[in-house]
Amino acid sequence: MMQQQLVEKVYESFKDSKWSLGFAESCTGGLISSWLARRAGVSSFFKGSVVSYAAEVKQNLLHVRASDIEAHGEVSESVALQMAQGACQALAVDWAVSVTGIAGPSGGSDEKPVGTVCFAIVGPNFEKAITHHFDRNLSRGDIQTKTAEKAFELLLDGIKS
Repeated sequence: MMQQQLVEKVYESFKDSKWSLGFAESCTGGLISSWLARRAGVSSFFKGSVVSYAAEVKQNLLHVRASDIEAHGEVSESVALQMAQGACQALAVDWAVSVTGIAGPSGGSDEKPVGTVCFAIVGPNFEKAITHHFDRNLSRGDIQTKTAEKAFELLLDGIKS
């Protein structure tokens, strides 16, 4: 689905609800938030975002446990879930989406190659974390774009359930 369609679906899903929304972004550097913020009227439900590249920011602002970063790495479902939970707290929102991954072109490993992205969605009585592997040959920008698209898709799936 195209960026504008995804944003419009999220807007339609949230505009008349009592829900609020926020993001915790690592590998996308605010791209997800900027897509949503381009749509007029989102301030009625979109409260903010935490861009957290550094482990210290994940720990201090989003309350990600250092022990989980050490045990599983910053690109892990455990860290993604804690980022989304932390965003709910820090931004005082009902729903939060987090992404943490390796957009490249360097930084990957055999275990977690470039294109590995962990997502988490947290909402009322809902929590989900998944790992997705995008094609490692994509450009950094393409991985970030595909990550943003997937984040919106997962959010829409989450609010339907």
